[in-house]
Amino acid sequence: MSITLTAGMRSNLTALQTTNDLMELTQNRLSTGKEVNTALDDPVNFFKAKDHSDRASDLEAKKDGMAESIKTIEAADTGIEAIYDLLDQMESLASAAKTSDNTGDLQDQYDKLMTQISTLALDSKYGGNNLMNGDTISVEFDESGDHTLNVGTKNLSATTAGIVAGATLHGGNFDTQESMSSAITEIDAAVSNLRTEAQKLASSLSTISIREDFTESMINTLETGADDLTLADMNEEGANMLMLQTRQQLGTSSLSMSSEAAQSVLQLF
Repeated sequence: MSITLTAGMRSNLTALQTTNDLMELTQNRLSTGKEVNTALDDPVNFFKAKDHSDRASDLEAKKDGMAESIKTIEAADTGIEAIYDLLDQMESLASAAKTSDNTGDLQDQYDKLMTQISTLALDSKYGGNNLMNGDTISVEFDESGDHTLNVGTKNLSATTAGIVAGATLHGGNFDTQESMSSAITEIDAAVSNLRTEAQKLASSLSTISIREDFTESMINTLETGADDLTLADMNEEGANMLMLQTRQQLGTSSLSMSSEAAQSVLQLF
């Protein structure tokens, strides 16, 4: 059964329905803080903002990878610094042996320190990678993985052959002054090589840190750009809500008055 409304009532009802729809839209904007919540609101801005947000998310993942790479490099650098200390002790032992009658004990201490260099290098790993032990890592800077930096060093550990950073360290052989001087020369070569590798790591670390800061700034730019395309003006939406509430009250009053006008006609009969 259809109900016939007067022209005034239908007009007021339509206006009230429109006001309610606008209130629902405004309420959604106030609750989400966004003017564009779906592609239906604004297809162009919605998909532009989504592209910015998606890229920001991809770069965030790359930034995490950079942070892990920095820690891997720092672990290797920590190992190098510790090996410096061990080599310094070994050089002190070789120097002391030149003027000591107890070369056997000094020679034994020297060999133990060289063994510690090897174990220390093997322990300088982070996240399954050990730059001290010949591993190489590839650091990705962009979202597609096309822009990378490979970081690696020589095998810096003391192997069974006594290789430290490309320099051969023979076991403690303090039988002659010449052998003691030779040990000191070998240590100096190892230290020099370590410094070269440390400089390479420092350069890579600086590059990654710069790219990490750049990536953070780019993420902020992308997120700000996405917000500019979609965020609502909360002051404006709040004012709209107040106006719509007033309009709703007026519409309800007008609808009531139209109803009363229709009822007054009945009184004529």
